[in-house]
Amino acid sequence: MLFGWLKKYMPRGIYARAALILILPILLLQLLVSVVFIQRHFDDVTRQMTSAVNIELRFLVETVNAETTLDAARAALGKLDEPLEISTELPSQDVVAADIKPAIDLTGRMVIETLRGDIADILAVSLADRRQVLLWVETRHGPLKLALSRKRVSASNPHQLLVIMVVLGGLMTAIAYAFLRNQLRPIKRMARAAADYGKGRITPFTPTGAVEVRAAGMAFLDMRNRLERQTQSRTMMLSGVSHDLRTPLTRMKLGLSMLDPKEAEPLEHDVDDMERLLDAFLDFARSDASDSLEPTKPSSIVMAVLDDAKRMGQNVMLGGIEGPDDAVGLRPLAIRRALDNLVGNALRYGHRAEIGVSITDRAVRFWVEDDGPGIPPERYDEALSPFVRLDPARNQDRGSGVGLGLSIVADIARTHGGVLRLGESTRLGGLKAEVVLAR
Repeated sequence: MLFGWLKKYMPRGIYARAALILILPILLLQLLVSVVFIQRHFDDVTRQMTSAVNIELRFLVETVNAETTLDAARAALGKLDEPLEISTELPSQDVVAADIKPAIDLTGRMVIETLRGDIADILAVSLADRRQVLLWVETRHGPLKLALSRKRVSASNPHQLLVIMVVLGGLMTAIAYAFLRNQLRPIKRMARAAADYGKGRITPFTPTGAVEVRAAGMAFLDMRNRLERQTQSRTMMLSGVSHDLRTPLTRMKLGLSMLDPKEAEPLEHDVDDMERLLDAFLDFARSDASDSLEPTKPSSIVMAVLDDAKRMGQNVMLGGIEGPDDAVGLRPLAIRRALDNLVGNALRYGHRAEIGVSITDRAVRFWVEDDGPGIPPERYDEALSPFVRLDPARNQDRGSGVGLGLSIVADIARTHGGVLRLGESTRLGGLKAEVVLAR
C-alpha cells in the first residue's frame, strides 16, 4: 500500500481522526489563500505605491544634481521638503552599510526591490522603523538622506489579514468541532452499551444522532433483544429438561432400591453417572441470567472456594491476594462455579492446587495452579473446546469427565467480558489457569 506507512502516525481515536480531517483542510486553505493574497495583492499594491513615490524621489535627486553648489542644493531641497512630505539631509553622516529589513516585514522586500529598480545610485535602504522609510542616494554633493512615511509605499497593517484568518479559522474550527462532537457522542454511547453488554450488564440506550447512527443503534438494540429472548428460551428449555430427566432417574433409583443390592449396584453406578453427566451438560448450557451483577470482593470468592475445598479434605492452598481488595461488579455464583471447576480439574489430574487473585485498576485476575502433567501449549485452544478430552496430555485414570470443565470456565469468563488463559505453572510445574476479567 502506497500510504500504508502513515497508519502508525495516525491517531486511533474517532475524535482525533475527525478533528484531523476537519482541521487539515482549513489549514491548507488558509495557507494557500495567504500565499496567493500576499503575492498577488500585497506585492502588486506595494509595487504600485512605491513606484508612485519613486517619481518624487527621482525628482529630488535630479534637483540636487542640477545645482552647482552644496548650498544651492540645500536651498532647493528646503523648498520641496514640505510640499512632498519628504525629509532630506545633505550631506548625510549616518549612511548604513547595507539594507535593513525586519524578518517579519511582509512587504519590505518588494519596497526595496522597487526603490532600487527605479532609482539609480541608491547606497542603502532601511526599514528598521516600521513608521518610515530611510534611503541614502549618492549625489554630486555627497550622500543624500531621504525619509518618508511607510504608509506611502505599502499597505498599512498587512498582518491584519493573517490575524483575521487565524481568529476566524480558529473560531470556525471550534464551532465545527463542537458540532462534530455532538454527532459522534451517540456512537460512543452505543460503543459503551455494547461493551457493557459483553460484560453481562444491560445499559439503557436510546438511539440518537444522524440517520445512519440511529439505524446502527436500532440494529444493536434488535440484536440485544434477540439474544435476550434466546437466553430466556434456553433457560426455560433447560428447566424443563432438568425436571423431565430427573424425574425418571429418581424413579429408577427407587426401583433399584427394591432389588438385590448385588444385582442393583452396577445399575446404580450407571444411574449416578447419568446424573453426573446431566449435571455437567446443564452446567455448561445454563444461563447466568438469574445471577445478576453485584459489588463483590474478589477475595471473598477465593476464600469461599478455599474453605469448601478444605472442608472436603482437598489439598488446596491460598496462592495469594494481590492488589487493593475493592468491591467489583461480578456474578459471584458464576465466578465461584468457575473456580470450583478449575480446582476440581486441578485435583483430578494433580495432587495439590493453589488458588489466588490479583486486582488492578483495569482487571481482576483469578488463577488456579496444580502439580499435574499440564497441557502442551499447542493444545490450549483444543482444551477449551467443549466435549474434548485430552487423554494423552492428562491422566484420565484419576477421574472421569466429559470435557466440559474448562469450557464452562471459558464461557463464564466471556459473560464477564473476560477470557480464560492457560499456561504453565512456574511454582508447581503443572497447569496454570487464569480467569482475567475486565473492570
